[in-house]
Amino acid sequence: MLPSDAERRHRAFMDHDTATRAEQYWEERYGAEGRVWSGRPNTLLVREVEQLPPGTALDLGCGEGGDAIWLATKGWQVTAVDVSATALRRGAEHARDAGVGAGIHWERHDLSRSFPDGSFDLVSAQFLHSPVAADGEREEILRRAAAAVASGGVLLVAGHAGWPSWQEAPPFEHHFPTTSEVLDALDLEPGRWAVELEEVVRRDFPDPDGRPGYREDNVLRVRRLA
Repeated sequence: MLPSDAERRHRAFMDHDTATRAEQYWEERYGAEGRVWSGRPNTLLVREVEQLPPGTALDLGCGEGGDAIWLATKGWQVTAVDVSATALRRGAEHARDAGVGAGIHWERHDLSRSFPDGSFDLVSAQFLHSPVAADGEREEILRRAAAAVASGGVLLVAGHAGWPSWQEAPPFEHHFPTTSEVLDALDLEPGRWAVELEEVVRRDFPDPDGRPGYREDNVLRVRRLA
C-alpha cells in the first residue's frame, strides 16, 4: 500500500534535524491558514484554573493565544511561549484587541532547546502534542515545566488520550501517554508534590461531516508543596 499524503509529509519532516523541523512544521501550519484555533480557551484549563487566585502563569505551546488571553482577563501575568513566530504575532494582536496586551509577555522558544527563565504560580501545558517531536522530547519538556513551578504553585497538563472515536486510520503513528505515564516521566521529588487530580474526560467530537463522535483527554494537576 502506498503511503498517504499525510504519512509522506510526516516522514519528510522527520528526516530534518530535530532542532529545525518543529519550527518549519508549525510555521507552515500557521502560515497555511488565516487562523488555526478558535480563540477560545481550552475547557480543561478554564475548569481547573477558574477558582485559583491569579498570579504568574507560563503557557507552553500557546499557539494564537486563546489560553494566555483568557488568563490575562482573569488577572494573571502570563508568559506565553511558542515555536512559531506567526502564532506569537497573531496572539499579540488578539491580546491587544482584547485589551490585555500589557498582561502577556510573548517569547519564542523551541522548547526542546530553550526554556523561559523564572518560576511561576501556574505552568500550563495544554495538548502539547507534536507530530514531529523526537522520542522523549515531550517528557523532557514537562520535567522542565515542573522545575519552573514556584513553591505552592500548580503544574497542569492536559493531553489527548487517543484518536477520535471515528478515526479508523490514524494519519501517523503516535503514542498518547496516560496520566500515570506522564506522572512517572515527571519524576517528581517525593514529599514535595501533591497529586490533586488525575482524570480522563470524554467530550463530544463530531467527525468532519458532523456525525456524532467523541474524544477522550487526560488531565493531570500537581502542586508543589509550600
